Amino acid sequence: MAALQRLSIFPLPGALLFPRGHLPLHIFEPRYRALVSDALARDRRISMIQPRGAGEPPPLFDIGCIGRIKDIERLEDGRFNLVLEGLARFRIVRELDVATPFRQVEADVAPFADGDDPEPLPSIVRAEIEREARRFADARGVAIDWTGVSRLDDETLVNAIAAIAPFDVAAKQALLEAPTLAERADLLAQFLGFFRRGDDEPSTLQ
Repeated sequence: MAALQRLSIFPLPGALLFPRGHLPLHIFEPRYRALVSDALARDRRISMIQPRGAGEPPPLFDIGCIGRIKDIERLEDGRFNLVLEGLARFRIVRELDVATPFRQVEADVAPFADGDDPEPLPSIVRAEIEREARRFADARGVAIDWTGVSRLDDETLVNAIAAIAPFDVAAKQALLEAPTLAERADLLAQFLGFFRRGDDEPSTLQ
């Protein structure tokens, strides 16, 4: 994958896509319907990134993840249901001046070694993640199929919890930017404990 790439981006707070992960999306805004149509006509790629604040257009975090449309359903009214498959993280070099209704950037994928499967987590770390996830779910009154969870590989487990847990935007971004799976797992355990003890709104973690 070339280091510098032109990417069409979809800024969406709280939506994390990780390499080898999957993100379901419902596309209804006209500018993002145009983004999907453009991606289908070219390389099927849509790059996810979080906005870092309000504004129009909102400022962006530096790091996001390139996705490829894996599955898509076209609805009769022009909307789309789709699933993105994560390819690699990127760092924005500059935003491009474009005529398209969606934003485009020049981005660098060189800083990230996302092509290789990560090293397995130490068993003690894996156990801590599952323990903190159980405590978090119990505190929020959320029912989880823990037998199914135990069958997940380490990367899928960590990234799935990071993606769907109701953390704030800054915490989500820190998880995305963690250089290695081990570092992400350590952060995740800390955030599960911190947000479990907080008094924010009930989770939809299921």
